[in-house]
Amino acid sequence: MHADYPVSKQNKVRQLREKARYDKRSVHAVLDSALVAHVGFVQDGQAIVVPMIYGRDGETIYLHGARKARVIRLLKETERACLNVTHIDGIVFARSAFNSSMNYRSVTVFGTPRLIDDRDGKLHGMRVISEHTMPGRWNELRDPLEKEIKMTGVIALEIQSASAKISSGMPVDEDEDYDIPIWAGVLPLQSTLTSLKDDDRLLNGVEPSPAVRALQGKVL
Repeated sequence: MHADYPVSKQNKVRQLREKARYDKRSVHAVLDSALVAHVGFVQDGQAIVVPMIYGRDGETIYLHGARKARVIRLLKETERACLNVTHIDGIVFARSAFNSSMNYRSVTVFGTPRLIDDRDGKLHGMRVISEHTMPGRWNELRDPLEKEIKMTGVIALEIQSASAKISSGMPVDEDEDYDIPIWAGVLPLQSTLTSLKDDDRLLNGVEPSPAVRALQGKVL
């Protein structure tokens, strides 16, 4: 298996090229640490972007929605789709507005979406998505009902090309600006899962499983 995605006109990073990453390890790391992806495609000549939950299995990204939802129908009908995931890791305060920026981790994926229609394929996609969001939870739950499987739409997006763009560190100012008496630095931003809250209708004596407890305090 190739360690890098091929660089083409489609996925080549043009601005701040030194921040570009095309290796699968970097791309997968960003995808696997986020919870929501924004999926873009064209329908009737108009651009559409929709937030969706997802999960990755190798070079396939599974997307989830109601079977009759507009986005599932539209993704089924299009030949190309683009997916983006972005983490904001901090605000970068430079000594000028021009050089002020953000620290971030971002991935853009291009591929052809296809609707998963067979029962086993849908269950596999549903499990991948569930385990991405709630690792270890799928085996603790009751089996999906047939009507739930039929009501769920699952789209598989094969990663045909992708790129990551990662920015970190302190501001980079103009040489002469370092003599200006203005504070500069970084204000970190962290997305963290906090503490569990019990459902009001929880049965007496029922406690969270180790898999669920392990998610508390997880940094995304």
